[in-house]
Amino acid sequence: MITHTQVIVLRTVDYQESSKIITVLSKEHGKIALIARGAKKPKNKLRGALEIGNILDVVYYHKPSRSVQNLTEASIHFSSQEFRIDLEKASILYTTLELVAQLIHENEMNESFYKFLITLIPWLAGNEAIKASILCYIQVRCAELCGFLLNDENTNLEMPVYFNIAEGSISNAIDSELSYKLTVLQARFLKQSIQTKQKNIFNIELTGQELKQLIRHLDVYFMYHIEGFKERKSDVVFEQLLKDS
Repeated sequence: MITHTQVIVLRTVDYQESSKIITVLSKEHGKIALIARGAKKPKNKLRGALEIGNILDVVYYHKPSRSVQNLTEASIHFSSQEFRIDLEKASILYTTLELVAQLIHENEMNESFYKFLITLIPWLAGNEAIKASILCYIQVRCAELCGFLLNDENTNLEMPVYFNIAEGSISNAIDSELSYKLTVLQARFLKQSIQTKQKNIFNIELTGQELKQLIRHLDVYFMYHIEGFKERKSDVVFEQLLKDS
């Protein structure tokens, strides 16, 4: 079946001497792999379009029996060029895309994640002041989209607060076999992230160490509830930025 649609590029891999295989998220077919034959050749019409984070208008031949579909046309609807000149934005984008790629199964249709990324990518590119803490907020939203919405059990921030991994909650009591005690700022950030989607969340000034810990706690939450969840390669760059900030 010939498919005309819009896709988000999650990952690219060189294939043989002149081709590329890209992993994309499409509205119609979910996460799929597309092969762009000859895309690395200097005069190929696809060259330059197949960058991570790009939103593309594409044409591909889709056969359910195939693990890799044939890409025939691609044009840039939204370019991720802005991210390639801003290392902090790039690290947030690449970490987000790597996270989403893990959370969605091959050929799984997930319109919620698609809409989330279609909105998020241009927003990240267009905002000058991006706080690193947005990555934690993105993790919380991704957990919600996966059906593992975190629960705030009427937490009193004047008392010790715990992130209960098995229960998927923040609470003033340890009620899980795996729990982390949160700092005051971590608890406030997580509570507000659960309750609201307002940007004033990012006025909470987490230290680099607090942010790194909270990202790790949320990753453990994913690992606990999602089989096969792995540590991200892109976190290396993000953590280096935290050290330098």
